[in-house]
Amino acid sequence: MKKIIGLVGALSFVALPLLAQGREQHPPPRPPPRAVGGGHIPPHGPPPAPRAPAPVPRPPAHEQGHPAAPHVDVKGSVWVGHDVRRDEPGLHLDHPWAHGHFSGAFGPGHVYRLGGGTYRRFGFDGFFFSVAEPDWVYANDWLWDSDDIVLYEDPDHPGYYLAYNVRLGTYVHVEFLGD
Repeated sequence: MKKIIGLVGALSFVALPLLAQGREQHPPPRPPPRAVGGGHIPPHGPPPAPRAPAPVPRPPAHEQGHPAAPHVDVKGSVWVGHDVRRDEPGLHLDHPWAHGHFSGAFGPGHVYRLGGGTYRRFGFDGFFFSVAEPDWVYANDWLWDSDDIVLYEDPDHPGYYLAYNVRLGTYVHVEFLGD
């Protein structure tokens, strides 16, 4: 009996490592880096658009991995779609800053959590904004009660700021409504 137990023990000592060799555990594959959104925060807003004959306003070209909306490309933090909308009539306000200037902070060090509302009127931290009418369609996927946004000054459209959605990587023109 001792010989059988010893033989089984010896075989299991040799066989178990051989069986386990084919079952190596590999970590799940990493998703490819995203071209847009995914928590990327641009280090700065867009530069002023060049002064040139105004192109016909159009949404940015849709590339694979990029939304068909104004967005910031993760590679190089390029503000896609901003430069072609400089003279878009729908982004002109007759009375810029009619409700005053936003007194909060701008840029990547200041992430705000949306506190509810819709594209017509939303708020955070006691400040309220409205999305510019031409950009309503670009805000369809925003979660108005939970998305994080970063505000940047708009160098080309007096009275508007740019609200960048950290989750989606898209941005819209917003007007400050007050606090």
